[in-house]
Amino acid sequence: MNVVGCSPKTAARFLAVALFLVLPFRAHAVLGDNASSVLADQARMKGTLLSVDTHTYVVHEITVPMGTTVREFVSPAGVVFGVAWNGPFAPDFQSLLGPYYEQAKQSASTETHARRGPINIQTPGLVFQQSGHARSFHGQAYIPQLMPAGVAASEIH
Repeated sequence: MNVVGCSPKTAARFLAVALFLVLPFRAHAVLGDNASSVLADQARMKGTLLSVDTHTYVVHEITVPMGTTVREFVSPAGVVFGVAWNGPFAPDFQSLLGPYYEQAKQSASTETHARRGPINIQTPGLVFQQSGHARSFHGQAYIPQLMPAGVAASEIH
């Protein structure tokens, strides 16, 4: 596990604020779940959907009217192995990470990072990275074991 920066108490407080931030839209494609929720996510977020097949995986990109974009990376087996986001608002991490939310929350509370710096959690079962500031957030989360063969972590952005 690796989170860079400050005291565990400060890190936990910062992540709690970031993770519990309730924003005007919610993403429901959950890491490790199947891809059947993409259309429901698009409708729920009232966003536009663009899907791109890379032949190794499919990227479903949903852009909401407020400008935030959520990308869902789906393996040929139909499993969401990664998500990425950018825009003026961070997504609802509890919905986005699903069962991995508690793991991210616990990892951040036991490690340290800069108070306002990026969050970088790397465990064997989850990688979560978030950075930015008000009105400009970006990040990604993925499950290394679910990534299709030949896909590099740098492709999830």
